[in-house]
Amino acid sequence: MKLLTLNCHSWQEENPYAKLRELAAAVSENSYDVIALQEVSQSNKASHENYAKLLVEELHRLGQLDYTFIWDISHIGYEIYEEGLAIVTKHPILKSEAFFITESHNLSNWKTRKIVKATIDFNGKPYSFFSCHLGWWHDDEEPAKSQLDLLLQQIAPSECSFLMGDFNGDASIRGETYDYLLQAGFQDTYKLAKKKDDGFTVKGKIDGWDQNARNLRIDYIFVNQLLPVTSSAVVFNGHNKQVISDHFGVEVIIK
Repeated sequence: MKLLTLNCHSWQEENPYAKLRELAAAVSENSYDVIALQEVSQSNKASHENYAKLLVEELHRLGQLDYTFIWDISHIGYEIYEEGLAIVTKHPILKSEAFFITESHNLSNWKTRKIVKATIDFNGKPYSFFSCHLGWWHDDEEPAKSQLDLLLQQIAPSECSFLMGDFNGDASIRGETYDYLLQAGFQDTYKLAKKKDDGFTVKGKIDGWDQNARNLRIDYIFVNQLLPVTSSAVVFNGHNKQVISDHFGVEVIIK
């Protein structure tokens, strides 16, 4: 099983169409089974189509006809984008849903957050995948702990579930988002991987981390079972594929 998560930043990037084609080429080359994307936008003024839709269309153009996607809006971003989350896969989607993890359900509030979930048939066995984009631990209005509690309520212990995405919580900070998920019984696939790199997915200042001056690991693939992870690699970081977003992606291979 080959998984990829990426906060793609979609239409907020310079030269977004070229970067979308870079992403599609990498997905085609690596034949990822499931891709979780965050900040997947479409313009509410119709100047840009849905980023995930165009990605899948590009994959089809490259001959990867099995790929489909699900998407749902999380909130309105920068007043012109319907920003959401997507899951792209080449396997049958058995069921899908989206749910709020914030007290606010007002799409005009940029702190409103949703999760997109797909239950996918992988070689005859169902697996659940969640594309996640959380807020910050110390946010006064919508703290990440409350968001995590609502997310964890949606996970059935009997299901093999993957939480993939931008969690806005650095792995080096104790007692916050990262530790909270480990205490809830989730495994960090980066830690499980036999082969790995430095794991950093953000370098320097980005939206939401305006004062950041160090390397961060805030994008993850968590799983609620102990699985044999062959490798975890940061992608789209300028060394392993071109940079296509303000976040780097994470690729995990599981036996």
